Amino acid sequence: MVAGGTGRLLCSLLVPALFLSGALCLCVAVLLWGARLWLQARKRRLGPAGRDGQRPVLVGFFHPYCNAGGGGERVLWCAVRTLQKKYKNITCVVYTGDRDATAEEIVEGAFRRFNIKLTHPVKFVFLEKRYLVEASLYPHFTLLGQSLGSVFLGWEALLKCVPDIYIDSMGYAFTLPLFKYLGGCRVGCYVHYPTISTDMLSVVRNQDTRFNNAAFITNNPLISRFKLVYYYLFAFLYGLVGSCSDVVMVNSSWTLNHILSIWRTGACTSVVYPPCDVQTFLDIPLEEEKSTAECSIVSVSQFRPEKDHPLQIRAFAKLLKEKRPGQQPSLKLILIGGCRNQQDEERVNNLKRLCEELGVSANVMFRVNIPFEELKKHLAEATIGLHTMWNEHFGIGVVECMAAGTVILAHNSGGPKLDIVVPYEGRITGFLAENEDNYAEKMAYILSLAPEKRLEIRENARRSVYRFSDRHFEETFLLSVEPLFK
Repeated sequence: MVAGGTGRLLCSLLVPALFLSGALCLCVAVLLWGARLWLQARKRRLGPAGRDGQRPVLVGFFHPYCNAGGGGERVLWCAVRTLQKKYKNITCVVYTGDRDATAEEIVEGAFRRFNIKLTHPVKFVFLEKRYLVEASLYPHFTLLGQSLGSVFLGWEALLKCVPDIYIDSMGYAFTLPLFKYLGGCRVGCYVHYPTISTDMLSVVRNQDTRFNNAAFITNNPLISRFKLVYYYLFAFLYGLVGSCSDVVMVNSSWTLNHILSIWRTGACTSVVYPPCDVQTFLDIPLEEEKSTAECSIVSVSQFRPEKDHPLQIRAFAKLLKEKRPGQQPSLKLILIGGCRNQQDEERVNNLKRLCEELGVSANVMFRVNIPFEELKKHLAEATIGLHTMWNEHFGIGVVECMAAGTVILAHNSGGPKLDIVVPYEGRITGFLAENEDNYAEKMAYILSLAPEKRLEIRENARRSVYRFSDRHFEETFLLSVEPLFK
């Protein structure tokens, strides 16, 4: 009797619950479908008219930090220029949060920093809620917070302009289903760095201390286990949203391996090496070094935590400490990079304080947001190009250093290891290192080489970088995005 009564009670509760759930799902589906129809009507009403009366195809690039000076921005502007040259009846739209600059200043900045001149005007959609994707807003659960924030920022973008083709060029994969299913767009993405990777899962699983895995987490098994579950759940969601993309472009073999393992989009995924302005750097005369009173070691990368500038400074300090007076010319480390916001500027100040603590301030120079011509000048005069990011997705700065004629010393991981600092026609193109001692040793070794030996390595490196040129990017990019224009 009791069992039967309990069964009837459960049944009486379950049936209404199922009905209510079904009704809620139906309401959500109707709401989403209504939003899609409303957005499509808004698009038809507000869409610009073409020169011949035919509405141009709107190609939207989601790039909230388009006025920054990093490799991702170089990809953006090269992609825009490439599409403008190939397709006549298109209008490129850039969704950006850089409200402190005008459209003219942004375009002029692209030319000044990257030597990229656009053939046609670009429409800018200025977003007000970019703060929602700032890491500083989410001290905990940063990946999830920024991803959800990108959905709200994407919604603002969609309300202001509904494109025909949407390309996420900055890694905000959670916007892809928004533009595909509500905006009715064909969607593609260019992935510079997976938001979460199997390497990140391994770091948490092995309780390794990194810039994104603090010591208080690695020292507590319970917190580490909780973070690992959180990462696995996030990786599952990341795979779902990524699989919505019609076209996936990745910048290196390293990124390809991680995206395929999480998104499982092999049929529509291709490697498109980012465009490096190698020809401009190849124009720098490559001659055997003349004896000078000073040798410079140059680093080119944005001032972000993952770039690991402290490792560069510590290794350089160790090199100076072990250098015997009169053994070599005086050494100078030049750190060149872009600052996107106040956090980056504070990071530079912290690096300067580290130089003071290590007693190397007189030998370290910081050059922030410099013009392209000054960048070329520093690279032309440098002996060593330095890179220290662990698992760098690609490494445009590494390619630029090699093209300019420096002897590259990069981190033994990621894109530099798999794609860039690899033997060319059986000959060495540069060096790899992993830790402070290793970097100091390799720098000392490079400086100890005879000038003619360094010249041989520099020539090999130069010959190897043609596969990373603007022209090669244009060809592979157009092949990859072709399905979006059919």
